Amino acid sequence: MSENEGPIHIEARDGITWATIDHPPMNLLGGDIFGALFGLIERLEQDEESRVLVLRSADPDFFVAHGDVETIVTMPTDPTPEVTELPFTHQILERLRKLPQVSIAQVEGYARGGGSELALACDMRFAALGKAIFSQPEVALGILPGAGGTARLTRMLGPARATEIILGSDDFSAEEAAAYGWINRALPAAELGAFVDRLARRIASFPRETLREAKQTIHSIAGRDIEADLLAEQRAFDRLISNPLSECMPRMQRFLDRGVQTRDGERKLAEACVTLGEE
Repeated sequence: MSENEGPIHIEARDGITWATIDHPPMNLLGGDIFGALFGLIERLEQDEESRVLVLRSADPDFFVAHGDVETIVTMPTDPTPEVTELPFTHQILERLRKLPQVSIAQVEGYARGGGSELALACDMRFAALGKAIFSQPEVALGILPGAGGTARLTRMLGPARATEIILGSDDFSAEEAAAYGWINRALPAAELGAFVDRLARRIASFPRETLREAKQTIHSIAGRDIEADLLAEQRAFDRLISNPLSECMPRMQRFLDRGVQTRDGERKLAEACVTLGEE
């Protein structure tokens, strides 16, 4: 069975749901993709047949580029009360993490910022050697990872490596990401699809209830108290946005004005980040 959930094409077969992101020009993570993810998650939470979710991209160069900076610069900058509940973005990614299905991110292009954070919310991540690039460039724009990057990377990799990734705002190849534990494996691009397909089919052949119980047990240990960490991340993000002394708005505007948020500009994002403090 195939259908479209907005910018996500869904195909369900053999106990596997294949969700392919297709939102030109480069799969920017914004309201359209989050709306489609909401629909996909609502469907999967009620799906008694699907055992595995594979999340991938129709664009060979971009898994999900990052969060849409044009949207972020329009956010209100007035001080707001400290959040006590997870906002929509965190709720969606937490629901993705908690799905009864085993989730796999198949990454073949750029996965920076929100793209990386989307993959981090999945149970497993596999990436193409020579093609996939990972990064959390937010600090260079005057903000911080606001969709779980600080919480999930620190839990997965430890504070030292998370600090290097987040504060350095640099690119990491698939091979480097695998060495750090950011992803499960880096495979040759020509072999990635077949590997993920085989693994998904293998997992989907096992009993649904056993998969669900095993996944919940793993997450009850690895994800303990993560909501408190996500709230702390959101509060820090909000403080930066509302701080009149923060450089985030001028830096993000330069990011846009210099054409970094374009298909060509994204390829040099890591270099561009170094100059965002310059008028």
